[in-house]
Amino acid sequence: MLGIGQKDGDDESIGHKSGRRIIQLLQRKDDYTNDDISHMKKVISYVHRHIAQQPSGDLEHTRWCYSLKNWGHDPIK
Repeated sequence: MLGIGQKDGDDESIGHKSGRRIIQLLQRKDDYTNDDISHMKKVISYVHRHIAQQPSGDLEHTRWCYSLKNWGHDPIK
């Protein structure tokens, strides 16, 4: 799994690209494809794993927090 800011041969980070896809999926009115469902399962898995790795102290400006936000979850709220 690539971490925050890491890229997969592209100018955009993996997490940021996933965040854009999440927004597109949430705005859709039609049925989800198997690929859409697979992506959302990947997002849920990523968020669950990273929540379990919560660092101590002020979380707001941590790489951990930014990474989760890129994947559509704000751990501060």
